[in-house]
Amino acid sequence: MASMSSALRRIKNSPFATLQRNVIEQICREHKHTWRVRELDPATTIALFVQQIVHGNTPCSEVRHIAGESFSTQAYDAARKRLPLKVYQSVLTAVHDVVAPLTKRDEHLWHGHRTFHIDGSTFSMPDTPDLQEAFGMPSGQKAGCGFPVAHLLVLFNAATGLLFDAWASPLRTGDVSQTAEAHAHLEKGDIILGDDTFSNYTHLAMLAKQGLHGLFPSHHLRIVDFKKGRPHTVEGNKAIRGLPRSRWIKSLGKEDQLVEYFKSRQKPEWISQQEYDALPDSVIVRELRRKVRRPGLGSVTLTLVTTLLDPEKYPAEELLELRLRRWDVETNLGHLKTTMKMDVLRCKSEEGVRKELTVFCIVYNCVRVVMLEASRRQGVAVSRVSFADAYKWVRHAKPGKELRKLIVVPYRPNRAEPRCKKRRPKQFDLMNEPRAELRKRLKNKAKEH
Repeated sequence: MASMSSALRRIKNSPFATLQRNVIEQICREHKHTWRVRELDPATTIALFVQQIVHGNTPCSEVRHIAGESFSTQAYDAARKRLPLKVYQSVLTAVHDVVAPLTKRDEHLWHGHRTFHIDGSTFSMPDTPDLQEAFGMPSGQKAGCGFPVAHLLVLFNAATGLLFDAWASPLRTGDVSQTAEAHAHLEKGDIILGDDTFSNYTHLAMLAKQGLHGLFPSHHLRIVDFKKGRPHTVEGNKAIRGLPRSRWIKSLGKEDQLVEYFKSRQKPEWISQQEYDALPDSVIVRELRRKVRRPGLGSVTLTLVTTLLDPEKYPAEELLELRLRRWDVETNLGHLKTTMKMDVLRCKSEEGVRKELTVFCIVYNCVRVVMLEASRRQGVAVSRVSFADAYKWVRHAKPGKELRKLIVVPYRPNRAEPRCKKRRPKQFDLMNEPRAELRKRLKNKAKEH
């Protein structure tokens, strides 16, 4: 860890500064965590955990070889368990406090606003009763034939790719149910971009109330009609089937308008009654529709809803371009889950999984800071700097060595790749029965012969 910190000391605002021994020990004292003087104290344990993730989330049995020390696997595992989850999360908060100012630089703002991507995903983990109960199993699987899967919600800064937070929840948790926690990371004027799940009245009203902004695809079940003065579904107390539920206010141009979304009588499950009652009866939003033509890929029509109402300050074409950049969140998730191997975690308890996820977030942001520094030195956009190459540099960084030039990926705006695998898997059957039954069947078959 000292080697890594020394190598990164030349990078301004390096989050590795928060992993110094005195900082970690101070965090432990703040949470009233006491420890004895031993080989695997809190600072050493977190440093080893970070190295474990940096080296591809290796097994705990390999950590002592990475460190070149003689402690046992059981001792390292016990040291990780001794540290409270709040200590890990406070270290991540300290890292966030270091990197957050980077997102406020002029070159990372859009019309003076910070922009954020929010999205949901999943990750898997070992099949233990504790994790099954905490996160749940995919439907349609027999007992003992699958693995627990968690719902993952992530919040990335769009311009820098920095990860502001990640939430692990039971598998069937909806993306929008944790937006209040995500909003706590944002400041007045920030813009959040997500999929159509986030375009409902409740979320838009929450954003407007907090001085935040949103840009989302209109929900696929919502009727959007750009006809001037058109009627809407609620006239008096009668619902008119087949008409928009929003009230038309003003046309801002071709297929660009201001409308009013109304509060539903039925509260969504993910918000408390008190919070829902505090929301206004309606919210004014902007709807716009544009057709996007992509060379070799045909065209697609996008209908967007946003709280950015001024058509002169926020032209429709620029809003569309901002929305199209949302694919970056899939790339960032790919870095986390594929490059860093976070798609399958190793810990066998709920608290252990949450600790492991927290350390992944710490390491991811450290790699992102390296990419930002390489972007500045090499004069290219941070999105062009290879995440995999930066990740490798962090893994092998040596004391006193300058940050070398990192690989710059080609600019391929119209690249289209099929989501499929070329390499064929081994021709083994899937496990559709519990392992104990399959093992028993093999033994009985062996006895017959």
